[in-house]
Amino acid sequence: MTKIKHYETMFILKPTLGEEEIKAQIETVRANIEKNGGEIVSFDDMGSRQLAYEIEKNKRGYYYVIYFKASGTSILELERNYRINENMLRFIFIKYESKKDIAAWENLCQEANKKASSN
Repeated sequence: MTKIKHYETMFILKPTLGEEEIKAQIETVRANIEKNGGEIVSFDDMGSRQLAYEIEKNKRGYYYVIYFKASGTSILELERNYRINENMLRFIFIKYESKKDIAAWENLCQEANKKASSN
């Protein structure tokens, strides 16, 4: 049996996407996580922000973070999906392994849930 781990993924979408396109992109990512056996615990929609540096001639990007649990093998498939998505400027996966890290992950989830419920 594959061990379930705690992850965070953040991705930046192109700022040229319309609101509906952004929602569709986010929904695609969420569906891919679930299709690959992941369980989404929380998310943080950070919205459009200034990039630290220009990426593909873009000065801004749409930031989105998802906190989820999944097996390590599913991450490879998720990364593959990210790489072939031309609307994604950048992405990162962070794995939380130690008890201290997992506690921090749980706090991040709680904060994101509070933020989401206040919007």
